[in-house]
Amino acid sequence: MDEQAHAARTLWNLLHDWWTMQPKDKRSLATADTAIRQARGEIDWLAVLPAQAAQAVLKTYFQAWKNCWDGRADAPNFKARIRTVMSVDIPQGRDLNITRVHRRWGMANIPKIGRVRFRWTKDLPVGKHADKEDRITGARLAKDALGWHIAFRVQTLEARPEPHQGTEVGIDAGVSLPLALSDGDHQDHGRPPRLPDGRADRDKWLNPQEKAKLLGLEQRAAQRKQHRGRGENTSRRLRHTYDQIKQLRATATRRAVDWQHKTTTNIARRYGTVVVEQLNIKNMVKSARGTIEEPGRNVAQKSGLNRSISQEAWGRTVTMLTYKTARHGGTLHKVPAPGTSLRCSACGSTTPGSREDQAPFVCKNPDCGWSGNADWNAARNILHLYRMGHALIPAAGRAVVRRPRGVKPATAR
Repeated sequence: MDEQAHAARTLWNLLHDWWTMQPKDKRSLATADTAIRQARGEIDWLAVLPAQAAQAVLKTYFQAWKNCWDGRADAPNFKARIRTVMSVDIPQGRDLNITRVHRRWGMANIPKIGRVRFRWTKDLPVGKHADKEDRITGARLAKDALGWHIAFRVQTLEARPEPHQGTEVGIDAGVSLPLALSDGDHQDHGRPPRLPDGRADRDKWLNPQEKAKLLGLEQRAAQRKQHRGRGENTSRRLRHTYDQIKQLRATATRRAVDWQHKTTTNIARRYGTVVVEQLNIKNMVKSARGTIEEPGRNVAQKSGLNRSISQEAWGRTVTMLTYKTARHGGTLHKVPAPGTSLRCSACGSTTPGSREDQAPFVCKNPDCGWSGNADWNAARNILHLYRMGHALIPAAGRAVVRRPRGVKPATAR
């Protein structure tokens, strides 16, 4: 499987070089398919990848260019070995020949690999349960630090959901309180964001034993790295230590994603309208280091805050809420973010000094004096902005216009 994944990545890079060097009038799926067939016939290690998987690489690459031409994404680029997820696509579901062994395990046929066993975590339309309207059309294999995983593509007919009759709710994503809801039913994962000494906990999804093991592995890796000279290859022991660190990091990520899935599903089932902030997370996690001429302030504190924001993965939470609310008949709206955490939700005024700390909010307006949790206050402001008609147009509802030639995607957007 590793050889197939490396061959798929290399095929992408070769196809990218071939595409960019070809004149524009000679770029087409037919000519690219001919070049791929010739390459697989002449290069032995490239033929390790099945023909169907090679065709899937071509379709994915061509779709990436279509997304670029329509202004939805940047142009496809070179895939580096160390930064690319190892994956292989199986575009034809009939090649899988899936059978269920028992309640927990199933078997599937992987081209040029044979029969492999996978953990059965969800019902699949196989055997007598499969028909033309409900069937498996393909699969995708992906590898992380914990091993290979398989995801099946299922084609099915689902009834259009009825409009959700639930109430409206505003959600503010934070660090000390992961998801603050306007009705006070906050969602917390039970893991403090900071250590007893006040530092940000970068491994809050690990238990104490796993944290101690991770610390020992990092110290061992640092010691072994000191004995490696400039230009020398990484030793097998150091690579093994790095793999153990990756496994613990992957375990923490899996726990965080599991909590996000369960929490967002619960919110989508309960509420008919979900309102969140339009956050530019990329700008929020920028470093405060500055330059030599103008050095930044509170660089260590800003670094810890950036790490906490990245751990909470707000963008992934919003993505899950988007498709889950639509699946349950609800809607998700976004409102402008500026001022929601500084404005009082009771009187509507923004008074300097109302938020002196991370958690408490005390309105300094003499006629108000309302106090409460700062994240809860922001969630109430988010819902109020939506009710006042300040919701932004969702990205999925914008009309996509084909950009003219010579105009870069950023300018088109």
